[in-house]
Amino acid sequence: MLPWPLALVVISGIAEILGAVGLLFRRSGRAAAYGLVLLLAAVFPANIYMAVVNIPFPGIAGEPWAQWLRLPLQLVLIAWVWRFTKQN
Repeated sequence: MLPWPLALVVISGIAEILGAVGLLFRRSGRAAAYGLVLLLAAVFPANIYMAVVNIPFPGIAGEPWAQWLRLPLQLVLIAWVWRFTKQN
């Protein structure tokens, strides 16, 4: 639905890595956590679509059970990262 899907996947992957690195440091941890929560929430509809339509993807990520398992796991990850927003 969005233009340049491969570029968007690469950009979101880089943002996830940068956010994870940001969590390692006290100075950037809270901002990184907010950014990751927003990112994970933003890509959640795409993951729902991937599971419902069963979009082919190489490896285990293309298996229907893995696509459906990703949805509750992503909610757990959002909650986990949200805890970082509450730290001093």
